[in-house]
Amino acid sequence: MSQASSSISSLPTGGTPRPIVRWGEPVMHRVQEPVTDFGTDVETLAADMVATMRAADGVGLAACQIGVDFALFVFDCTDDEGERHEGVVCNPEALLPEGRDRKLDDSEEGCLSLPGAFIDCARPDFARVEGQDVHGNPVSYSGTGLLARCLQHETDHCRGIVFGDRLNKRARRKLFKEADSFAADFPDAWPVSGGVGHDQPST
Repeated sequence: MSQASSSISSLPTGGTPRPIVRWGEPVMHRVQEPVTDFGTDVETLAADMVATMRAADGVGLAACQIGVDFALFVFDCTDDEGERHEGVVCNPEALLPEGRDRKLDDSEEGCLSLPGAFIDCARPDFARVEGQDVHGNPVSYSGTGLLARCLQHETDHCRGIVFGDRLNKRARRKLFKEADSFAADFPDAWPVSGGVGHDQPST
């Protein structure tokens, strides 16, 4: 059973899409700086992230994916019951099940920073993330299904982890081979420069 967020908020609007940074760029592989100054600048950044996520047909996006070194992500996706959740989380902390409560979901996963490629990636089937909104107020989001995967994926980005880091060497090679086959569909400045959208939910 899905556990809905205790703090659903509307995403900021009016942003401008930015090019998505790819795996391999240094900002993608380092722990992001905490957000300490909240207000207009953070809200503007979040609005640009939302616009970028939607232009790329994604369900989540971290600040590092547009080259900004802040521990911040936005998301808009559904849980396993089809209920839609959206929000902005600064300085996220993931709380995951342990022991007998920990059950893994090995569904496919993709990343907007490695566009076009998907592969099975085992993660806990439930996740809770706590943090702050663009004004510094506490927020907490939790759920199952795609929502759980998205919350974990984006929190990982804020720690400098891409989901390929969670794969064995063979799976990682397969993932990169698939990404290479789609490279022509995703120009360097994608999604600003056009190109195709994802045909599966990606974060």
